[in-house]
Amino acid sequence: MSVTNVNEQNPTVFIVDDESAVRDALGLLIESAGFSTEGFESACAFLEAYDPDRPGCVLLDVRMKQMSGLDLQEALQKKNIAIPIIFISGHGDVAISARAFRGGAIDFIEKPFDDQTILSRIEEALQKDAQSRKKRAAREEILRRYERLTPREKEVMKLVIGSQSNKKIAKILGISHRTVDAHRARVMEKMDAVSLADLIAKALEAEIA
Repeated sequence: MSVTNVNEQNPTVFIVDDESAVRDALGLLIESAGFSTEGFESACAFLEAYDPDRPGCVLLDVRMKQMSGLDLQEALQKKNIAIPIIFISGHGDVAISARAFRGGAIDFIEKPFDDQTILSRIEEALQKDAQSRKKRAAREEILRRYERLTPREKEVMKLVIGSQSNKKIAKILGISHRTVDAHRARVMEKMDAVSLADLIAKALEAEIA
């Protein structure tokens, strides 16, 4: 495995190709555009070394020994790792490219490829990764806040987002209207919700029933 210009604070373009000449050429091209790169000589090497917390995208060769690019794509999916993938291949194959796209690939580019096409797709992939990570972080923050609620507050929240009135909630839970008001206020505060619509949006974002 060769490593060049790696910065864990910034996104990295991971180049996975069993040809060192291809890795080196792609590395030089991508770094000339201001991106950090890290090269791997096999899909297995990447799978063993990659930390899902590292932002970036994968430039992945389709045909490699031991584990193909498509097999790596499936392995990442099984691990719930959603890093964007751009496939590169020296052999045009409709069935293979279709399988890659079904797996969520950003693009399937045949060799020899245009430099600008590669760089444009990389930029697109990095933007997608940044957006996905931001969305996941927001969802995780909502879930952390939700877990800080007491069991009773969770009950009240679910009834509130289910469009139940405070009077109906009091009747369902067998508590006073004033107690419901207090629980509801704490739910709004703990969930950092500025309105009922905001609370509902957060619940939907985090898939809270």
